[in-house]
Amino acid sequence: MTSILVRFLANALALAAAVWLVDDITLGKDDPSTGGQVATLLIVALIFGLVNLIVKPVVKLLSLPVLILTLGLFTLVINALMLMLTGWLAGDAFEVDGFGSAFLGGLIISVVSWAVNMVFDRD
Repeated sequence: MTSILVRFLANALALAAAVWLVDDITLGKDDPSTGGQVATLLIVALIFGLVNLIVKPVVKLLSLPVLILTLGLFTLVINALMLMLTGWLAGDAFEVDGFGSAFLGGLIISVVSWAVNMVFDRD
């Protein structure tokens, strides 16, 4: 249970870093009825976590030959596509404008998630 919570918080922090560092990745407008941007960020983090849990393994399996040929670098493209899918599923709450910003955001999310998991995941 703790590991799930750590991964969820890592996703939330990583998404916040991507929104903060990449201009073309935006969180929805501050709507008081939803509890503000923190609540929106947590909802988007939940969507992102579910996309990574359900869709990403299937995409990785289907793209296995390309992953082998590129020595795993195609994972960065898959991360960008998962971020774009999250933006599409979240609607106006989370927007990713273009593949380039999704690629950069996916790279930032990967680094921040790795760092947060290294600090907090002490199994």
